[in-house]
Amino acid sequence: MSDFQERSPLTSVTSLGAEQLVPKVVIREGLLLFILAAIQFTNVMDFVIMMPLGPQLMRVFDINPSQFGLVVSAYTFSAAVSGFCSAFYIDRLDRKKALLGLYLGFAIGTALCALAPTFELLVAARVVAGLFGGVLGALVLAIIGDAIPEERRGAATGKVMASFSIASIAGIPVGLYLASKTSWHAPFYLLAGMSLLVLGLAMKFLPELKGHLTNAPHEKPHKVLLNILRNKNLLWALLMVVILQLAGFTVVPFVSPYMVANIGFEEAELSYIYLFGGLATVVTSQLAGRLADKYGKKRVYIISALFSIIPILAITHLPRMEHYLVFIVTTIFFIVFGARFVPAMSLITSSVEPKQRGSFMSINSSVQQAASGMAAFLSGLIVQKASNGELLHFGTVGILASVATVVSIFAILKLKQVS
Repeated sequence: MSDFQERSPLTSVTSLGAEQLVPKVVIREGLLLFILAAIQFTNVMDFVIMMPLGPQLMRVFDINPSQFGLVVSAYTFSAAVSGFCSAFYIDRLDRKKALLGLYLGFAIGTALCALAPTFELLVAARVVAGLFGGVLGALVLAIIGDAIPEERRGAATGKVMASFSIASIAGIPVGLYLASKTSWHAPFYLLAGMSLLVLGLAMKFLPELKGHLTNAPHEKPHKVLLNILRNKNLLWALLMVVILQLAGFTVVPFVSPYMVANIGFEEAELSYIYLFGGLATVVTSQLAGRLADKYGKKRVYIISALFSIIPILAITHLPRMEHYLVFIVTTIFFIVFGARFVPAMSLITSSVEPKQRGSFMSINSSVQQAASGMAAFLSGLIVQKASNGELLHFGTVGILASVATVVSIFAILKLKQVS
């Protein structure tokens, strides 16, 4: 049976009154995952395009690595705040309506990025985009947790997370090409237009997603937070998210600037890094999801995490060399980066009961975005620009990321699946 033919019941309703309030529906898994992946594609694209645009932004606005780190972290810190606030009410809302509202706000924020004429206004626009984009990603994962049975959740997560690969294959190269031919504004104009098209698609084809409301908590906001903080398993999940971001997001923002400043890449060549990495991970991310379902999410994560230390150290210590060798290193880096992220997020999604999933995933998103911002800001403080334009101390960042990767293994061993 194909993905578009597979169907999955949402959370069942036991009482007649509840059925009338929250009717049972049957959804097409393939169509649902396609729409979620399209939303996640634009969301991911809006975020990751900042990294390869780094050299151009640093040149156009005449900013240093620390200021560039601020551009990246402005989005993540903003998303952290909105994710925390949304945790107190997100489980009381129809998932579809919440998703559409957040996506509209995200599209507006992306349009503001396209229109920003100065560094300060760009930072402000990134704050607006982060207010909606961060919660949007959490809600996508919550919907997967609600609608997809646990035995297929890893594969489903892999399919939606493959949006990062597709963004790398198509979105980033196209965005960089437009930026090189016109200006850095162009990719954001393209994203804003695409977001409006996907919004129309979601409005038409997404089903009602109210099954979680049957058991939705109606506690006061402080009790929602206390319920999470009192749950030892969820605390381990949040710690895992923090460590995972330190293990990756200290490195990722400065890959492109390092390639230009230290390896001798032209800005236009950066698209090949993401093209080759995306082509590889569009397959390997889904494979990691299927392997996680078959052999265990913890086992697949541990193997991927240990192997990832090699390309992390390699990419942060690269000397000047033939570019085809650099492409091999960066492609392997992206493969293992996705291979460890898919089982980790699938396990985190399964660590919470459905009635708390929306609230927890919002808190999780808040913590994730805050950790991403701290990681990017920290690496911006470590990395320095030499008088000849080269970046210094990127190797130190790689060592930090490797240590965090090892620590993450101990954290994930503490996690338990409950749903």
